[in-house]
Amino acid sequence: MLKQFKNIWTFRGFIIGSIRRDFESRYRHSMLGAVWTVLVPLSTILIYVIIFTKLMNSRLPNATTPFSYSIFLCTGMITWSLFAEILSRCNGIFLENANLIKKLNFPRVCLPLAALGGALVNFFVTLSLFVIVMVFLGNYPKLIWFSAIPILIIQLVFAAGLGIIFGVINVFFRDMGQLFGIIISLWFWTTPIVYPLNILPDYVASLVSLNPMSVIVTSLQTIIVDGVSPPLLPLFVVLILSVITCLIALHLYRKRVDEMVDEL
Repeated sequence: MLKQFKNIWTFRGFIIGSIRRDFESRYRHSMLGAVWTVLVPLSTILIYVIIFTKLMNSRLPNATTPFSYSIFLCTGMITWSLFAEILSRCNGIFLENANLIKKLNFPRVCLPLAALGGALVNFFVTLSLFVIVMVFLGNYPKLIWFSAIPILIIQLVFAAGLGIIFGVINVFFRDMGQLFGIIISLWFWTTPIVYPLNILPDYVASLVSLNPMSVIVTSLQTIIVDGVSPPLLPLFVVLILSVITCLIALHLYRKRVDEMVDEL
């Protein structure tokens, strides 16, 4: 394990360079270039705010402003988008870089980490725009918002572990690329992003609460929308699950990394 982290640190320049190249290549041939990084998430946030201001606000418990549901929805969507993008990038990361893997000798686990870094760049841009819109709506940042940082770290650990597992499996089982879309779609709708848990029957809400992403999303919504601390026990359980997922992912990677090169 320590050797793995040492190798990653040694190749940190490769990871940072991969993130930069990915960002530059995405907008290289477009007229507006990197401006799209701002325009796309900003338009999405504004649509959520404008359309859902009154449509679902009455179904949200403890709604104190006309924009409570919009903030609730944006918080959930931004959190989910980070998670889904990490999994999506990692799912095909080894296949997409097959030539690089076969020609160069470097820790292959750097590729999922570069994918995670690229997703984080998009997340921070969207998050910054969200905070600006929140301030414009009169919902100013509070100190309790900083308690969202460890929750996001838990999410990153969980997503990175799952992403590596999906990526390795996809090398040997190519149908994972098609199956992934179904999995992520079902996962989205079993996570309380567009609906609060209180509108579900008790037995359904109990099942949805077992979803690790439900714990992460609802905890962040509690912090941003309600301005209070979420329950710590469910987050601790998800933290343990995230660490176990990462350990399984690294074990699977170490066991199959040599076979991946031959398979590719």
